[in-house]
Amino acid sequence: MPDVLDNVREAVTERAELPGMSLMEHLTELRSRLIRSVVALLIGFCVAYYFHEQLFNIVQRPMDQLHYQLNITHPTDGLNIYLKTALYGGGILAAPYILYQIWLFISPGMYANEKKYVVPFMGATISLFFAGAYFGYRWVLPSALHMLIGEFGHRFNAIITIDEYTGFFTSIIFGLGITFELPILIFFLALFGIVDGKFLIRHMRYAILIIFVIAAIICPLPDPLSMCLFAAPMLVLYALSVGVAFLVHPARRKPKLTAAT
Repeated sequence: MPDVLDNVREAVTERAELPGMSLMEHLTELRSRLIRSVVALLIGFCVAYYFHEQLFNIVQRPMDQLHYQLNITHPTDGLNIYLKTALYGGGILAAPYILYQIWLFISPGMYANEKKYVVPFMGATISLFFAGAYFGYRWVLPSALHMLIGEFGHRFNAIITIDEYTGFFTSIIFGLGITFELPILIFFLALFGIVDGKFLIRHMRYAILIIFVIAAIICPLPDPLSMCLFAAPMLVLYALSVGVAFLVHPARRKPKLTAAT
């Protein structure tokens, strides 16, 4: 832990020496990026709402395949679920533009040779999120529904509301989508010199423990096999993150900058 704190202090000191903007300029830039992101989200919401029934059919399909009926408990439940589905769909549509705005906001604090990572960053972030979401939609969600309702709840009359199901759906889909972003987190930590590949390998046993704890928390099923199913892709992503850390760590930057000058 002390070596991580030292790396953080060193990285912050090094970044502070870069020519940058004043505090007011940063706040103005942040305001501009937020406004553009909100506008993109609203446009995405409008587009997604036009297809709200098709989008909800995708959400409901795992229940239909298992022949489970959804129920409403309030007259506004149907409208609310269409609005939520359109909001999530609009967020996914606007995500590339929002990510690009985030990159433009943090790019002034980067070296010129680091800014070339914008295309890999955009592609990897979107691809990993969709990979995690598909993994949850294709395997985890149907298995969880079958286990929880078909196995543990087979003696009872299942009354599943739309609101409860969509909350369960989004927790699995978005939870796994965000979990799959681990290499992106490591990418930035390594890019800023906070961690490196050797550090990740040296502390791998702690990483494995943390991964299984996270898997136990987000896994909707109580059996160890399901927990391992959640943990397996995260272990693969951690191994991928080690390679990413070796590639982008700033240890190789100074020789390149010296040669360029």
